[in-house]
Amino acid sequence: MTELTLRFVAQRFPRRPDDAHKGTMGTLCSITGSYGFSGAAVLSAKAALRTGVGLLYQVIPEKVYPVFASSVYESVCVPVSGSTLGTVAPTDNNAIFNTIDRASAVLIGCGMGNTPATAEVLRAVVRCSKVPIIIDADGINALSLHKDILNERRSPLILTPHVKEFSRLSGLTVADIIDRQAEVASEFSQANPDLVLVLKSHRTVIAQNGTLYLNTAGNSGMAKGGSGDVLAGIIASLAAQGASPLDAASMGVHIHALAGDTTAQKLGKTAMLPSDIVDCLSDVFRRIEAAQTE
Repeated sequence: MTELTLRFVAQRFPRRPDDAHKGTMGTLCSITGSYGFSGAAVLSAKAALRTGVGLLYQVIPEKVYPVFASSVYESVCVPVSGSTLGTVAPTDNNAIFNTIDRASAVLIGCGMGNTPATAEVLRAVVRCSKVPIIIDADGINALSLHKDILNERRSPLILTPHVKEFSRLSGLTVADIIDRQAEVASEFSQANPDLVLVLKSHRTVIAQNGTLYLNTAGNSGMAKGGSGDVLAGIIASLAAQGASPLDAASMGVHIHALAGDTTAQKLGKTAMLPSDIVDCLSDVFRRIEAAQTE
């Protein structure tokens, strides 16, 4: 098992060409947020944009659109009618498919709502997408009830569960997962070839086809709702910019942790917020760029 470091990230992090424009730096389709959970969409979107993706198309229920649009100025919003609960619904699939056709990666699940509609939309996205899909939060909750969706994928998948979500997905107890985190991550990844698993805990493990990476950076100040949304946005942004699924996941985890450590140094673990982690990403990227020139 390889421990993640700044040098590891610097060797893989995509350099930004001087002649880059928004059309060459990746396009992310993000299907996140619902009524009552607009913050998940905002945090993941801001993290993705701060991580350098050229274009972000945000599929967002109309009930949430005003809040999102007034918080994230740099995204292209795709408002959809959604359900009566304020969630994305299967009736929105045509708009979703049209947006995915423009994308180089898809993020789905953050704050979507744990409803039957989420599972239907997820299944449709997995069936149609030819680009990497990052599945987080309520997307993983939907998978835990409809595991057969994994067999319908046409493109690489990155799953980002925390221990309790992975317990529902795998059927293992939380205690067993914590005691054997690396082992269960490896077993799951080998049982699902080419899928990348980001098993989040105090120490996060990334697994693909038996290859394991361990992240030891980060701190307890990150143990707040919204931190996972930030991580999902970072990983999705890197995948959209062309990083392999395994590189996007491993780099994203370590970048997120380093930004969390920078935030803790500035604000303290108690006061820091996930939105502060987004603001500190620039410090990490400057460190990465400096390491690339060494």
